[in-house]
Amino acid sequence: MSSKAKTILANTRANLSGYNKLGSFSEDELFDVVDYVPSAAERTGYSDYSYWRCVFQNFAKNKVAMVLFIVFVILFIFTFIAGNIGNYSYDEIKPDNTQILIAPNSQYWFGTDNLGRDYWCQVWYAAQTSIKLAAVVAVGEIVLGVIIGLLWGYVRQLDAFFTGLYNTINNIPTIIYMTLIALLVGRSFTIMALSLIFFGWLVTARNIRNMVLIYRDREYNLASRCLGTSTFTILRRNILPYMISVIIMRLTLSIPGTIAWESTLSYLGLGLDASTPSLGVLLRNARSYFIDFPYLLIFPAVIVSLITITFYLFGNAFADASDPRNHV
Repeated sequence: MSSKAKTILANTRANLSGYNKLGSFSEDELFDVVDYVPSAAERTGYSDYSYWRCVFQNFAKNKVAMVLFIVFVILFIFTFIAGNIGNYSYDEIKPDNTQILIAPNSQYWFGTDNLGRDYWCQVWYAAQTSIKLAAVVAVGEIVLGVIIGLLWGYVRQLDAFFTGLYNTINNIPTIIYMTLIALLVGRSFTIMALSLIFFGWLVTARNIRNMVLIYRDREYNLASRCLGTSTFTILRRNILPYMISVIIMRLTLSIPGTIAWESTLSYLGLGLDASTPSLGVLLRNARSYFIDFPYLLIFPAVIVSLITITFYLFGNAFADASDPRNHV
């Protein structure tokens, strides 16, 4: 018999010997009884997983997005305190004509406009107005769009109604609606915010609706319906969590989009009234003086570009980080 065969035979005999010895022990000596704890029994292998912690960890890995986020936060905070740093109030008009259209200097950091007002305070107050409008419109669009999108995609009886409503509103250019509202209703912060919300929910609702159609008939949702779970509970607990990344993406597109809409409408004379400084109003007022006084256009244009670009880029990165498919 070879040495290899002898080794295998010896191991086999040792295993059989150990098995025979185990057979001589009682069951109590071989096993320990573990107490049943319901909470411990329901734990999963990833019990320490936190969705939002994972989102922020993934977002923090993107260094460029973090830098853009810091820039946006600094710009956002500075918008609300810049007016207090300036030497004058945004609506203070100088009676002396010598103070009109002064180039930037140590006294007037951004110069003065055609009425002799300090342009530093004008620009930062306008940025504050535009950011407030964008935040209100973005939240309104998201809330209305998510609610309608969930019902549109889940309740089959409402599909034809919302599809017809979507096609009716979407096939007419928004500029026509905004022109009619500005001419017939008026121009103010509230009117413009409500108008943009009323026409801005379409894209969000459409995206949510398409996502709901994917998850509506999954097995766990069918089981929930068979067990009598209410529609509200199914939408809130089974479907809405899958929409978080889509909602964040729409939010990141809505804020810069609203600022762009406000700037465009105010530039055309259809946005906020002239007594309410906004970035669009300043850009409109700078048209007649841009050739000789370019700073009137450069300062608001740079600020509106910084706000929209930084928020859009870091918002996209945050939306990618919030996608559960990018998590462990």
